[in-house]
Amino acid sequence: MGLLARDLVKDHRVISVDLRNHGRSFHSDDHSYQAQAFDVLNLLNHLKIENATLVGHSMGGKVAMRLASLAPKIVSKMIIMDMAPVSYQVDRHANVFAGILAVENGAPTARSEAMDLMATEIEMDGVRQFLSKSLYKDGDRLAWRFNHRVLKSWYWEITGWETLAPNPVSTLFIKGADSDYITAEYQAQILQQFPNAKAHVIANTGHWLHAEKPEMVLRTIRKFLI
Repeated sequence: MGLLARDLVKDHRVISVDLRNHGRSFHSDDHSYQAQAFDVLNLLNHLKIENATLVGHSMGGKVAMRLASLAPKIVSKMIIMDMAPVSYQVDRHANVFAGILAVENGAPTARSEAMDLMATEIEMDGVRQFLSKSLYKDGDRLAWRFNHRVLKSWYWEITGWETLAPNPVSTLFIKGADSDYITAEYQAQILQQFPNAKAHVIANTGHWLHAEKPEMVLRTIRKFLI
C-alpha cells in the first residue's frame, strides 16, 4: 500500500494506517473487525477528518466496510481491493503463515536469507516482496513487525463476516482477474450491503494486485476519485 500512498499524496491528503497487530501499531489479543474499525474511527476523529475516502485491501477492505457502517457520515467513498463482504470458508493463507514461521524459526540476519526462507513455503515472489516490508532489525536478526500469532489465531474470524445493513456509500471493488475473492456468486451479497457499488477487474493479477500491478491499480483508483 505504501507505493499507492506515495503516488496519491501528490494531490491528496493521505493517512496511511497500520492496523492493530501490523506495522508500528500496537499489538492486541482482540483482532475483531469491530475493534479495528473503532481504531480507525478514533484516529479520524482525533485528526478532525469529517470527509474521508477509505482504501483497503483484503482484511483492510473489511475494516473499511465495517467503518463505513459505523460512521456513514464520515465515509464519502470506499475503494475495496480484492475482498467481498462475505464469509470465506477456505484457508487461503496456510502457505503465507508457514513462510512467516520459517523466517521466525530461521532467525535470518540478512534480507536475502529471509527471502530464501519464505521461498520454501511461498511460491509467488510478489507476495514474498510484500511481506518482506514488515521485517525489521531486532538485534542481530530480522523479525516481523506484525503479530502473526494473533493473526493466525483469529484467522477464521478474519475470513468471516457479519452482514451489514444497506449502505449507499459510493464504493469501487477492484478485483484481481486471477483471484477468486470476488466472484459472480458474491454479487448479490455485495449489492445488498452496498447498492451503489461498481467493480473493476485488473487483468493478469491475483489477490495481491496492488503489489503485482500497482500502476494499473493506481490508474483505476484515480479515475474513481475524479
